[in-house]
Amino acid sequence: MTPGPDAAAAAAMPPSDAAMRQAATAARLLARYNVARDRRRTIEPIWQSCYDHALPSPTDNAALFDATAADAAEQLAASLLAELTPPWSRWFGLAPSRALDDTAEGRAATAALEDAAATLQGHFDRSNFAIEMHQAFLDLVVAGTGALLVEEAPLGEASAFRFAAVPLQSAVLEEGPDGRLSTLFREARLTPAAILARYPGAVLPPSLAADAALRVLEATWPDGPVVRHAAILMEDPDAPAMLAEGRFAEPPCIAFRWLKAPGETYGRGPVMKALPDIRTANKVVELVLKNASIAATGIWQAEDDGVLNPATVKLTPGAIIPKAPGSSGLTPLAAPGNFDVSQLVLGDLRTRIRSALLADRIGPQGDAKRTATEVLERAAETARLLGATYGRLQAELLTPLVTRCVGILRRRGEIPRLALPDGREAAIRYESPLARVQGRADAANTLLFLQSVAALGGVAAAQVDAAAATRWLARTLGAPAEVLVPSTPIPQPE
Repeated sequence: MTPGPDAAAAAAMPPSDAAMRQAATAARLLARYNVARDRRRTIEPIWQSCYDHALPSPTDNAALFDATAADAAEQLAASLLAELTPPWSRWFGLAPSRALDDTAEGRAATAALEDAAATLQGHFDRSNFAIEMHQAFLDLVVAGTGALLVEEAPLGEASAFRFAAVPLQSAVLEEGPDGRLSTLFREARLTPAAILARYPGAVLPPSLAADAALRVLEATWPDGPVVRHAAILMEDPDAPAMLAEGRFAEPPCIAFRWLKAPGETYGRGPVMKALPDIRTANKVVELVLKNASIAATGIWQAEDDGVLNPATVKLTPGAIIPKAPGSSGLTPLAAPGNFDVSQLVLGDLRTRIRSALLADRIGPQGDAKRTATEVLERAAETARLLGATYGRLQAELLTPLVTRCVGILRRRGEIPRLALPDGREAAIRYESPLARVQGRADAANTLLFLQSVAALGGVAAAQVDAAAATRWLARTLGAPAEVLVPSTPIPQPE
């Protein structure tokens, strides 16, 4: 069909400034994506090897003989979920950055922060956070980098949050000037209907088939105080089309790492560290099984006497195998040697794998007869081992996650602006089991001090403010403000 005069005139019109700006932005983002993807390809073989040995695909036919790494990796991911973000439990709180005065205004502000934290926790509990967070922790343990997408759910759903673990294979990341993974590219294949459902204002060519799988690139990157988002149609690499643009006050996709070496963008996980031992253990088990097969069935030799046909011989109980007179018939071949040393090597390898994946540190212990001192020492040792990792996860995962969710609820009007009477913003207080280890150590030191002062008695004991010590212990151990009785103001002399 020949285009009409109106269509020809529209085609001859120069593009608008907005269209030119969108085309330039799409081309610039596509160029950045190609450079970042080419840089990532050098580490992809190591990732694939880690996934093959610790998190194999159900459809993969890779020869895997030892499941020590897979079991330890799953235990570590579950332990991280229980120690950092335990489901159906308060693992964060909102508190003043400095203690407020014990006045009516200060108590009202503290109560408002408690209500906001309870509202936020309720939305977490009603969402799919625990499911998706566990999947992101699996990527973190195996490949060293995880990514979690935090979106606002439509109005009317049980929770205001909708989480999705972004597979590392489909995420291309860039590190920002602050050292964090602030730029994310994610490629997906969507049908035209799925594109229009996700981006209602997108303009697609009318000639596309309804079942066509189109390449779509989603990008989020920081731009000053805001985070920009763009969706690009990449069917024509020479002319990428902008599908949608937007801005966020907080990053919607949160990328975090287990360990980072200088000069690297992506993280290193415990599976990557233990990969040599994992490969060796897998090979040792393979050789043990082959040796067991030889020991069970044996290796046989037979004379070519014209009577014995090896193709028809069946080694079954009670079988009669014909042979020529005077020939030796079927005789066993002696095994080349004993392979029992493999059990010693395998036991050592499995111990190192479980130690590298912290299966014997933060996993469940078989011996239930432990004293309170053993429990505290084990928790302190775990905190020392995960000190650097927990600090990184707190900066790259927990703080951006809570900030993003607080921003969503604030825009919805479900929680007020978290401002204190002195004008300062509230601070995030972490109350997960791993975060409370240091609080318990501080509380133990303070209790030892109070016991020592009480033993001195007299003037020394009079120097201790019991009410202030109680409030400090409640704040350090994460006790709610409701359990404390409001203090009575001391009347000032006239």
